[in-house]
Amino acid sequence: LLLPGAVAAVYKQWIPNNNFETASNWDKGRVPCASDVVHFEKDKVVSVFVKSPHALTDMYLPLNGEFVLAAGAGFTAFDGSWDPGCDSGETVRFADVEQHAWFDPTLWQDVFPSGELKPSGRIFSVDEERVPCRYDDVIFQAETSFRVNTDSSQQVIHLRSISVMGQELSTPASWAGYLQGPSAPLQFHGNGTLQVTGTGCPDKSGCACGNAPDGPRICTALLRASGSQCPEPVCQSPLQPLGHCCGVCGATINLDFTPDFDLQKYQDRLVQELLSQPKYAGVQMAISKVHKAQTFLGIVPRSSTPLIQIVLIDDRAGVQAGTAAEQLAADIMEDMAQHGEALGVSSVKMEVATGSTFSRQMGSHTLSRTTAGTVMGILFGLLFLGGILFLYRKGKLRLPALRVSQPWVRMEDPVSPAPVSDKGFDNPMFSVEPPSTDPGEETPKDLQVFYLNPLYDASETET
Repeated sequence: LLLPGAVAAVYKQWIPNNNFETASNWDKGRVPCASDVVHFEKDKVVSVFVKSPHALTDMYLPLNGEFVLAAGAGFTAFDGSWDPGCDSGETVRFADVEQHAWFDPTLWQDVFPSGELKPSGRIFSVDEERVPCRYDDVIFQAETSFRVNTDSSQQVIHLRSISVMGQELSTPASWAGYLQGPSAPLQFHGNGTLQVTGTGCPDKSGCACGNAPDGPRICTALLRASGSQCPEPVCQSPLQPLGHCCGVCGATINLDFTPDFDLQKYQDRLVQELLSQPKYAGVQMAISKVHKAQTFLGIVPRSSTPLIQIVLIDDRAGVQAGTAAEQLAADIMEDMAQHGEALGVSSVKMEVATGSTFSRQMGSHTLSRTTAGTVMGILFGLLFLGGILFLYRKGKLRLPALRVSQPWVRMEDPVSPAPVSDKGFDNPMFSVEPPSTDPGEETPKDLQVFYLNPLYDASETET
């Protein structure tokens, strides 16, 4: 049973083992028999689980390693008697297990809590999420030994729990105790430190996987296993989902969400109402929270934004590749247009690439009232500014002139002053006309002319 609003736990199981009885662990592709000589490289660190008794002619052991013996298991010296099917008497060498890396997606599989393998169904994971995420439970099969390289771009690799030899370690204290034992250094090596937290994803909208810093490491391991290059997609311009190593044909949908969004409930809704329809029998879906990097001017990294990414692919080929995924994406967009706000989705964007088209953005819808109000506010502001400009152009509105200093503009040549008139100028401070100076008329010598100066108060000079 799932708790309301909780994100379902994910269990990932490590595939390789170092068991003595596993044929692929030997260079001859078979388990050593009585007349063989068993050879372990002396400088290789191993932890080997032995399930049954074995008779051997000779065995060279490593300088640092361990054998974990099940009840009744052990080794005896070959007494020379005839052993059916063992006439070769070869030297059989144990394989190098140092290359088994934690961040290799091909070495993990999804399982149920019991460890039973999950059948491949309609839900898949992008490549970064095929490796255990920070809130996942990790299982190393009971009665198996292993050695895993934890080299990482992160100092600490967080996990919810780890099960080893049938024992679940789900608290920091229990995991710390196991690390102090003799087997842990033989099983885990590398610069990344595994840390058990005992806590699952606390957010009902989901949690990002946390493997993005090791994305290049994951893709390198994946491509090494598939021939060092991505398969050639049939669509002309494939999509590149976040967290996925290679381009895909189909559709991607990015959802911006509100605090009301519930990832698990929404995934169940898509599976039950859309993905389970017979017409989508060949379609697979990946859905998870991812962080999309934001940049300034498309160059300078600024921040990252969480969003819900849906990736849809199908099994169609040729020009039909991705067309079923495109149809399902269109149905999801229609459902979002009707119910998105109630589901806690604020906006949604879809991109499509099929065998007959280039990748393109097919639709983008904003669903929240808040965002719609913001857009309406911007439009109203533009209309207001446009109205002011229209009235100004018609001469019905005068705007104050602004003078902006422009030091880079060349100063104009100074204009020569206009010639001074012989008649002088009107002085508003001087209200008495000067005496007449008509030709032939003589000015009296004792004539005194007075005027009132508003800036001067005669009383101020009295003593």
